[in-house]
Amino acid sequence: MEGKPVQILRPIARIILSILIIPALCSNGLAQATQAPAPQTAAPAATLRANANLVLVDVVVTDHGTPVHNLDRTHFHVLEDGHQQPIASFDEHKSAATETAATSTTAPMPALPPHTFTNVPNYPEASAVNVLLLDGLNTPLSSQMNVRRQMIQFLGNVPAGTPLAIFTLSSKLRMVEGFTTHAAELTKVLESPKGSPLQSVILDSQTDQAVDSVIGDMANMTGGATQPDAGGVTALSTLQQFEADQAAFQTDMRVQMTLEAMQQLARYLAAIPGRKNVIWFSGSFPIALAPDSTLDNSFEAMRNYSDDIRDTAELLAASRVAVYPVDARGLMTLPAYDASYSPTSNLVSANSGGGRSRSRGRATANRPSTAADNQKATEQNMAEHATMQQLAEQTGGQEFFNTNGLKEAIATAVSNGSSYYTIGFIPGSNPLDGQFRKIQVNLDSRDLKLAYRHGYYADAPDKATEHTPGATSMIVAAMLHGAPPSTQIPFEARVLPASDPLVRGTAIPAGPAGELTPSLKPPLERLVVDLKIDPRGLVFASTPDGAIHTRAEFMLVAYDADGRRVNYVDHGFQINLKSGQMSKTMQDGIKIRLPIDLPAGQFSLRIAVHDLAAARAGSVEVPVTVSAANM
Repeated sequence: MEGKPVQILRPIARIILSILIIPALCSNGLAQATQAPAPQTAAPAATLRANANLVLVDVVVTDHGTPVHNLDRTHFHVLEDGHQQPIASFDEHKSAATETAATSTTAPMPALPPHTFTNVPNYPEASAVNVLLLDGLNTPLSSQMNVRRQMIQFLGNVPAGTPLAIFTLSSKLRMVEGFTTHAAELTKVLESPKGSPLQSVILDSQTDQAVDSVIGDMANMTGGATQPDAGGVTALSTLQQFEADQAAFQTDMRVQMTLEAMQQLARYLAAIPGRKNVIWFSGSFPIALAPDSTLDNSFEAMRNYSDDIRDTAELLAASRVAVYPVDARGLMTLPAYDASYSPTSNLVSANSGGGRSRSRGRATANRPSTAADNQKATEQNMAEHATMQQLAEQTGGQEFFNTNGLKEAIATAVSNGSSYYTIGFIPGSNPLDGQFRKIQVNLDSRDLKLAYRHGYYADAPDKATEHTPGATSMIVAAMLHGAPPSTQIPFEARVLPASDPLVRGTAIPAGPAGELTPSLKPPLERLVVDLKIDPRGLVFASTPDGAIHTRAEFMLVAYDADGRRVNYVDHGFQINLKSGQMSKTMQDGIKIRLPIDLPAGQFSLRIAVHDLAAARAGSVEVPVTVSAANM
């Protein structure tokens, strides 16, 4: 059973605190990466806000599909809204195939203390990391099987040291295997039931098949003709309109679920420095649904998802995630040339040679519509490819269509996406007004192809952007059971029973711990969750006296084995720091203690931190076992 989205059932409690004094959670600190802290380097000195807004642009340069290396910074020219910008920083990154063994080694993640968890991903040191996203929501089962087979072939020849992870998308996004440079581990996962293809929860539904069957039976029973009723609408055309409306609704659901998965990936990958390449195997994902002239109401099922796709692409680009869409269906053919093809029903005037009947009381006939089916399939494929192309262009990736060489497409995406140049520039005196700024990168040599993000929103760092998709339900998305962690706010969490010697005798809040505690059957055990939040993940505002403050929300949700919510805690805090406290806080972190009551059993405890001002979140999910013997 799938976990239900968390619903906040009461106002957030407001608690003013200076600094909570609780036992230290760990000895190692969280270090700062390009966008969010990562565990590999030492923490820098305390810094609240930079005076300059450095914009980073990752540029892939290719010559007939082959990455171009060793270009000097003087060859590049960066323009913002048509005005050339001085290049403030410049770095070249090379793929594992071109790096030396010394530069492609993997740095082990520092070990955490017992019972302590973090939402900072464990990833190898490399020029870029790669995510293989198997989209079962938008891909027919037969195409998924072909993708899986060619992925296994690719992993058998992947260059040593290439960091890869595997995610799947069905009813929700799942991480099948985290980042590793050991291709044999990924091959084993793909060959296991965990990596098996999944039937789409929306595509090829039984309802679609049933409606098609009814339409065909009605056409046969009427001998190819039917008489309109007094309202001028036949039962057959009504069923066809119903089928089109249902298909549009299903597309709405697929687009929403797919974009939410992309947004989750962006927030999960945000803590990893450098470029991240998402190689997305999908079968159908339209940017719009065009009018259908074969229906009574040609425009009712029209849809356009351009704005939602653009905002999701910007969130991905802001996290330095490049999308490489691969059409999992391979080389496409028209429906009429498929051995399993059967033409759909098409109502035409019985008194004319063709054309849709629009007159009341005029008889209509059901005739095969092979040409219309081919045209509709062509338009649909163009719309689907336009979506993938838009995501690729806006994030600096590359699309792959009409090819059966899927493993070659993976190899190209991994190679090109790991060989790139990072250019940094500081915009001029333009205000941070939230407007979209266009980016253009030029090379002295015009024969080379460039792929990069084509703009960004100039949002103030201390305010929530209006262009971040899902911002209004960000905490709900962060708390979804089984979803990948969100890493925009890095933190560590130690989870212990209140009876443990490490917390016994310390301050533990009294009274029921959890909104559903009164409904739980005793005996209950109290768990203590000690959070250590890296302040660099939060946005602070200053006051005239030099103090700083921020508002954050903290949540715990315990799910049982069936994904049902057992208990939850939801608190809001306003964190106030005096000017002299910031340096120590940057070093030690912000420490919060939250208790929750649970009955005996095995649970998944979802922990989240939400910056209310900046609309950013961090979350992690940990296994918890409550033993009746300890109660």
